[in-house]
Amino acid sequence: MSSSNYVEFLNIDKSYDGRSLVVDDLNLTIAKGEFLTMLGPSGSGKTTSLMMLAGFEAPSSGSIRIDGRSLEAVPPHRRNIGMVFQNYALFPHLTVAENLDYPLRVRKIAKGERAGRVRRALDMVQMGAMGERKPTQLSGGQQQRIALARAIIFEPDVVLMDEPLGALDKNLREHLQLEIKHLHERLGITVVYVTHDQSEALTMSDRVAVFNAGRIEQLAPPSELYERPATAFVAGFIGENNRFTGKIVSSSDGGEYGVRTEDGQVISVSSSTAFSKGQPVIVSLRPERLYVDQAAACANRFSGTVDEVIYLGDHRRVHVRFGENATLVAKIPNAGTGSDIAPAQAISLGWNSRDAVLIPA
Repeated sequence: MSSSNYVEFLNIDKSYDGRSLVVDDLNLTIAKGEFLTMLGPSGSGKTTSLMMLAGFEAPSSGSIRIDGRSLEAVPPHRRNIGMVFQNYALFPHLTVAENLDYPLRVRKIAKGERAGRVRRALDMVQMGAMGERKPTQLSGGQQQRIALARAIIFEPDVVLMDEPLGALDKNLREHLQLEIKHLHERLGITVVYVTHDQSEALTMSDRVAVFNAGRIEQLAPPSELYERPATAFVAGFIGENNRFTGKIVSSSDGGEYGVRTEDGQVISVSSSTAFSKGQPVIVSLRPERLYVDQAAACANRFSGTVDEVIYLGDHRRVHVRFGENATLVAKIPNAGTGSDIAPAQAISLGWNSRDAVLIPA
């Protein structure tokens, strides 16, 4: 079995009512040791896909395999899969050490070996001194560390994580994101992670599968997903973006396209994807790609009036109105640029052709 096809979803459909599909023809392969995140809004099919892999839901059709072995007739407790949930799911009447010992005991691992594994797992999540405490004596972040240790202590083939950090505050969540990422790198385990948090997916993953209406819209590494979204949905769901709709009116051999927008302006966009003259397209432009100080040197320039300036610490979000009722949003760093931007001010914004993305409409 190829290590690049360690976990396989093959032609998976899932329907609860026999009519509408919650998961629609899912085909996905996950490499051994990969950290793959299923990302999408509520109802997009990501959690249902995870539950089918865990064995808590059955596909309506199709096959799921781990290391070439079909899981069709394998109950959840025999799939050798670790699970981490948002609500921790720890036994409140057991100590931390007993919670970690439990999955080893049910697998009939010898007592001496169990004690060693529990010690190592506690040290791995920096909880070595907490073994005798009850879960109710721990903070939310500490409980989630124990839940993570319990999921990996029996050396599962795959670890599944369903919104595990959703109940934590922002700072703790960001800290644990890095801890989980480093633990994954150290152990080389295969992780399938579900979240609706875009920044979490970009921070932690080797690849991200963006779900929408039961299908994967794009599967790519985080940088490609953000910089080169393949569809309008991905461009809008992953971070902020400015969108123009229009048609291709010119092209060059170097992949430079002219797009006439709906309000009649022609903008220049570079793309390695081939487009034909007259083809309807969407131009996606990230707010941080807009320049104020160097606008005159850019291939594309827009003039408008500042509608609103929102201060966000390291940057300001500037809303600029141009034309009759169109608005651009720019992220302007607070490190010495554009300090005098204020509402009602006339302003010029510019961006380069390589900074925007062309998407078929």
